[in-house]
This record gives sequence, C-alpha cells and structure tokens, in this order.
Amino acid sequence: MEEPRLIPIKLDNYKPLREMVFESLREAIIQGRLKPGERLMEVQLAEEMGVSRTPVREAIRKLELEGFVVMVPRKGAYVAGISVKDIVDVFEVRAAMEGLAAGLAAERITDEELDELERALLKTTEVSGKSIDALVESDTKFHEIIYRASRNERLVQIISNLSDQIQRFRTTSLSQPGRTRLALEEHKHIVEAISDRNVELAQALAREHIENAEQSLLNALGEARK
Repeated sequence: MEEPRLIPIKLDNYKPLREMVFESLREAIIQGRLKPGERLMEVQLAEEMGVSRTPVREAIRKLELEGFVVMVPRKGAYVAGISVKDIVDVFEVRAAMEGLAAGLAAERITDEELDELERALLKTTEVSGKSIDALVESDTKFHEIIYRASRNERLVQIISNLSDQIQRFRTTSLSQPGRTRLALEEHKHIVEAISDRNVELAQALAREHIENAEQSLLNALGEARK
C-alpha cells in the first residue's frame, strides 16, 4: 500500500497547530512525498491533514522563507526545485564541516562514543537493502555521533542548521545503485581512522565521503558536475 503524502494532524500535541502543519509539510518535502515542482494547493493540503486553510497558508509562507517553497506570481506556491548550484553550495559547506568534525572526533571521542559509533555502523549494515527510510535514519545517527564527539557546540549548531537541506538529499543519494555499499565502506574507514586517533586521515576520509555522496546525487539527477 502506498504511503500517504501527508498524515492527519493529531490535535492532542502540545505544539501550536501552525507549527505541526509546518513540520508535516517540511517532512513531506524532505522525504520526497511532495516533489520538486509540485504545486501546493491549500484546500487539498488542508483536507489531507484535517485542518483549516489558515495554518496551511502560514506554513507555506514559512517554508518559502526557508527555501523549501517558491511563490510564482498569479500561479501559486510550488515545492522548490533542487538545482545543481544548490547541491554544490550545500555539499561544499558540508564537506568542510564533516571533515572538521571527524578530525576533532579523532582527538576527543570517548571510548563509550566509539562503541556507540561501532554499533551505529553495524546497525546501518543491518538495515541496508531493507528500507531506505531506515537506512537514512541510521546514516543520520552515525554522523550525529561524530558531530557530538567533536566537542564543538558551534560546529554542531552549524551542521544542525544544514540538516533539513541535507536530509532532503540523503534519500536520493543513497537510492543510487551501489551507493549504499560504498557508503558503508566509507563509514567503516572513517571509524577506523577515528579509532586510531588519526586526525588527518579522518578529515580526508570524511570529506571524500561527502564528495562521493554529492556526485551520487548529481548522477541521480542526471547532471554532471562541471
């Protein structure tokens, strides 16, 4: 059975309704249930979520501010497309941040965090080939452990600010044939470098990992990086 695009909003949540609608729409865009170029019809979206048009309208405005939606004069709101420039910009920053985080983790990670990283690596291997959503969740957890082990709160904050844009790309990248297997190998080498406290190697491998993910995404979108 096909997964619904949007899940009806539960009104027993403590969050304001407009915030829940915003989060639901943003998640649907990130996970690709609302696709780039798709028109966002307020009435239809409101019906799917079981709410009025007002919180949907407010959510769309906020999504526009965050770059997930574009407003076309006299036509309405559309899910923002993903351009090659968008991808290159995000991945340039992410490669630098991931390299820095891995290098700092190689210096500062605790034995407990190293065990957690090993378990996350094993978990990613277990879910590989079963569920793309579970794979993306496990991949995200793996990287979050490295961020935390960097012991640099500003760095974690910067990466967190990129997280929604990164999540939007992860599913597409990992869905590419052969990418999951290579990503797992890259994760394994990163863990080994961090475990060996090899700062320079951890930085280099983390950057390479992100650059490979970028190329995989560009290939998935039928583009070649110039």
